[in-house]
Amino acid sequence: MSNSDPNHRNRPPSPDAKPLPPSSWAKKTGFRPKFSGETNSTDSTQLALPPRPSQPAPAIADLEAGRPRAPANGVAPATDKVPPAAPVPVPPKDQTPKKRRDSDGGTKGSVPSTNGQAPPPATAAAAPVDQPQHARRASRHEEVVDVEDDGFVPRHSHMKYELRDSPGLVPIGVYGIQHYVSILGSLILIPLVIVPAMGGSHEETAMVVSTVLFVSGVTTLLHITFGSRLPLIQGPSFVYLAPALAIINSPEFQGLNGNKFKHIMKELQGAIIIGSAFQALLGYTGLMSLLVRLINPVVVSPTIAAVGLSFFSYGFPIVGTCLEIGAVQILVVVVFSLYLRKISILGHRIFLIYAVPLGLAITWAFAFMLTEAGLYNYKGCDINIPASNMVSQHCRKNFSRMKHCRVDTSHALRSSPWFRFPYPLQWGTPVFHWKMALVMCVVSVISSVDSVGSYHASSLLVASRPPTPGVLSRGIGLEGLTSVLAGLWGTGTGSTTITENVHTIAVTKMGSRRAVQLGACFLIVLSLVGKVGGFIASIPDVIVAGLLCFMWAMLTALGLSNLRYSEAGSSRNIIIVGLSLFFSLSIPAYFQQYGLSPNSNMSVPNYFQPYVVASHGPIQSKNGGLNYVLNTLFSLHMVIAFLVAFILDNTVPGSKQERGVYVWSEAEVARREPAVASDYELPLRVGRIFRWVKWVGL
Repeated sequence: MSNSDPNHRNRPPSPDAKPLPPSSWAKKTGFRPKFSGETNSTDSTQLALPPRPSQPAPAIADLEAGRPRAPANGVAPATDKVPPAAPVPVPPKDQTPKKRRDSDGGTKGSVPSTNGQAPPPATAAAAPVDQPQHARRASRHEEVVDVEDDGFVPRHSHMKYELRDSPGLVPIGVYGIQHYVSILGSLILIPLVIVPAMGGSHEETAMVVSTVLFVSGVTTLLHITFGSRLPLIQGPSFVYLAPALAIINSPEFQGLNGNKFKHIMKELQGAIIIGSAFQALLGYTGLMSLLVRLINPVVVSPTIAAVGLSFFSYGFPIVGTCLEIGAVQILVVVVFSLYLRKISILGHRIFLIYAVPLGLAITWAFAFMLTEAGLYNYKGCDINIPASNMVSQHCRKNFSRMKHCRVDTSHALRSSPWFRFPYPLQWGTPVFHWKMALVMCVVSVISSVDSVGSYHASSLLVASRPPTPGVLSRGIGLEGLTSVLAGLWGTGTGSTTITENVHTIAVTKMGSRRAVQLGACFLIVLSLVGKVGGFIASIPDVIVAGLLCFMWAMLTALGLSNLRYSEAGSSRNIIIVGLSLFFSLSIPAYFQQYGLSPNSNMSVPNYFQPYVVASHGPIQSKNGGLNYVLNTLFSLHMVIAFLVAFILDNTVPGSKQERGVYVWSEAEVARREPAVASDYELPLRVGRIFRWVKWVGL
């Protein structure tokens, strides 16, 4: 139905009227697209340039691409109502905002904003006179989008404490400790997997756990102070787990007897140090600023998702060794995080925030009661006797249940000292081999890709703008240096941004950097208490596997959630992500299964067999080191996902809107705006060091 007033039909907008704020995916990314219906911008699409005064015609939905499409003749269809030009009032606290609007802002219940400018003369009379002016910032707890004067929408104002907030020592202390407890699984589970795989004892596992807690606290302080300055926790990443297991199961280590743990740990340290130095070089030389132009959500999403999917052979096979405990562990965490997630106690969603630690405590107590009740006591069987030395067939049959179900098999808690200070080179001098170091160099690139997505997602939650490419390079460079520290201290993995931290920020509404820094100090103090590491090291394997099933599923989902910054309904993106995920599972399976007979007896458990590919992979040239590198890399799911997505996304034609290109702040804008400078500028005038380097810093 067309408008009966000819003066209102297809009337050109006033030159003084500002364009509509971006809608749909642009509200989350801050990107200002060029197609009809969104904010019109120049070809550079940079934040510093003002929008054109002309307002585009209403858009027509393009169902295939999942985005609005301009009319073919360039003329907007007639509408039956004139949208008022007054700003949108702030909705009440209990009112949920509309998450989707038509791109022209003319649907019922949606009103286009003019950012406080005077309406055009033709529509001035239609605007209500009692509409309140749109405020720059709404209430902290309101789910309202901030609209900047330039049309850039950085984030939602629903955080309790934002980046530079410092509410007081007690609140930030409580929230800081809560931040670390909520991601406890990401901090402690990796040492519980790799140390036993290296042949380490329970006591050595406790020492590595304490070292991980110490290094995580130190590297988090360094990153928040001198890196990206975002409230991101640094720690052992699952990105490093698969290559670490591949090195642990290298052919040359299979025949080692006695002190196998320290020998393999020194090899891991050498590989991590060289790979991390390469990452630091990638950041501080500005190469990351160039590479980030080619890394988009369509690349980041399948790469991170493949990290979680790659461990399917480890998770439930271990849970199945003691199903009555492992299944309970998974069930409790799922119930807490999904069914009870909206229950608040004292204003906190306890079950959602602490799903992992609460599930761990409940399941551990349940397993302890079963053990004390004698359910896993088998007559004439001793858990301290290896299965190979057991004479009784009955004992050999039930050895696996005694090992995985009982909670009293570990002596780590009793043997751990009350005080222990982790120190560098505590396992000995690192050993450097070029083939293992080359694998870690490639993995450091994947780790940087993971961090790019975390920087962007967290900045939209807590900061005034996304970081500049220079700040991003500075953060990646410091991650490389802190990962070198992890190699020197001997954590077994590199140190990088924990992906799950972004989900924790969104759930807890806590984005204060001071809270995370205070929590890091608490973590350092906790690492000095040796009994803490011993207590964590005594967690039964089946409970660890149950928690990892949840953590890896979360990591996969967090990876796929990066697609919200792109047009997820586009056939281009669907095909690219689908091919990346499928080949990330299929190609490594070919390498891992090549040359293995169905009944082959290997010295490693079944769940570690995918990581012994270096000894039987399809690439068998005269250079043994090259065979090792290529067979190992092509057996890593995340490497294949990254290569396929990177090549396709940068060669298949697609608009920036469709690809969901990450938008970073301009350096000139960051220096001119005090809020952006306060968010990312280095303290104590340390930023002067980087002023002569244009590609690092603001």
